[in-house]
Amino acid sequence: MISTNLKIAKVHLTTKTRQTLVALLGVTFGICMYIFMNSFMSGVNDTQTDLAFTSLAHIRIYNDGPEDNTNIVRKTAAANTAVNIRNGKIIQYTTGIKNTAAIMSLVRHQPEVTGITPQVNIDVFFRNGGNKINGTLSGVDVQNENNLFNMSKYMVTGVWSELQYRPDGIFLGADLAKDLSVNMDDNINLLTSDGVAHNYKLIGIFRTNVKSTDNSKAYINISAARQLENANQEYVTDIQVNIKDYENTAPVVDRISPVIPYRTESWQTANQQLEAGNKLRNIVAVAVSLTILLVAGFGIYNIMNMTINEKIREIAILKAMGFSGGDIKQIFLAQAIVIGVLGGWVGMVFGFVIADAVNHVPFKVAGLDHLPMTYHSSDYIMAFVFGLITTIIAGWLPARKASKVDPVQIIRG
Repeated sequence: MISTNLKIAKVHLTTKTRQTLVALLGVTFGICMYIFMNSFMSGVNDTQTDLAFTSLAHIRIYNDGPEDNTNIVRKTAAANTAVNIRNGKIIQYTTGIKNTAAIMSLVRHQPEVTGITPQVNIDVFFRNGGNKINGTLSGVDVQNENNLFNMSKYMVTGVWSELQYRPDGIFLGADLAKDLSVNMDDNINLLTSDGVAHNYKLIGIFRTNVKSTDNSKAYINISAARQLENANQEYVTDIQVNIKDYENTAPVVDRISPVIPYRTESWQTANQQLEAGNKLRNIVAVAVSLTILLVAGFGIYNIMNMTINEKIREIAILKAMGFSGGDIKQIFLAQAIVIGVLGGWVGMVFGFVIADAVNHVPFKVAGLDHLPMTYHSSDYIMAFVFGLITTIIAGWLPARKASKVDPVQIIRG
C-alpha cells in the first residue's frame, strides 16, 4: 500500500510541474537566503572580533587605583557624628602590580589559558620638533605579545622580533608616525606625565587597521619601559590573558579574581558595545532568514491546499476504493517531503555559490580585500532541517484536511 501511495504522490508532483517548481523555488530561496545571511553576518562578526582583538586581550588584570576616600572618616564614624574635613589629601598608593611572577604562574596554570603577557603601559607625549601628540607607550615582552596579538602580521616596515634586542628602539602606529612626520631611523622624543624625557629610534611601523591604536600607540621593550619608569624588573601595569574560547571568560574570571588582589576584567565587561553589536547582528540575521523560510512555508501550504481542492474528487474516489485517511495523509506528506528535500539540497548549493561569489567582491576597507564571509557547517544543517520541518508542517495541514474528506458527499455533489 505504501508503494501505491508513493506512486500517486509522484503522479501529483509530475502532472502539475509548474506548481511543483514554484514550491521548490520557495524552499530553495528560503534556504539559500538563510545560508547567505548567516554566512555574511558570521563573517562580519568574525572580522570585527579579529580587529578588536589586535590589541584587546580576553582577560585583563590591572591595578585600578585607590578606592574613593573622599570622606574616609564618615566610613567609620557613627551616623549621628558631625564630621568636618578641610583640605583632604589623598595618600599615595602603589601603582602597578606586585608579586607579578606568582600571579602569572597562577593564571598560566588555568586549563583554559592559551597565552599570557605582561605590559608596562605609560601615558606619554610623543614629540618631534614642533609636533606633540599624546598617546600610550606599551612596554612589552616581545615574544609573548606576538603570541597573543600576532603583532608581526601588522608590521608595515621593520621586524617585530627586533624590538627584543633594541632597548633604544620604538615601534609607532602608522597614523601616529604620519602625524609626527617621522620616518625609519628618526629620533622620537617621549615625555612622561612625571616629566621624564627620553629619545628612542624609530625601528618599525605597524598598522592594525584599528584607528584608536594606529594613531596613538607605540611599543618598546618591557625592560626599556621599566627603566623609563625607574621601576624594578618585576614591575608591570597590566597582565593580558587569552583563553581557548573568548566568549566563555566568566568561569576563568570567577575562579581567579577572588585570589588575585587586583581587578580582573573580561573583554565583555570592558567592551559591552562590541558584544551587544555581535548579538544584535546575529538576531537580525536569524530573524530575516527565518522570516524567509516561513514565507516559503506559507507558499507551500497554499500550493498544497490548491492541489487538494483541484483533486478533491480524486481523493473522494480513492477513499471510496478503500484508501484510509492515513493513506491520504501519506500521499500529500510524501509530496511535501520530496519538495523539502529537493529544495533543501538545491538551496544549500545555491547558498554556498552566492556566498562564495560575494566573498570575492572587492572591499578595500580596514585592511579587508573583499567582503567577509564565514562558512559554518552548522548553518547548512540548520537551514536544511528547518526548511524540511517547515515544508512538512505546510504539507501536513492540507493533508489532514484531505484525510477528512467525506467521499459520499463529494461524489454526490
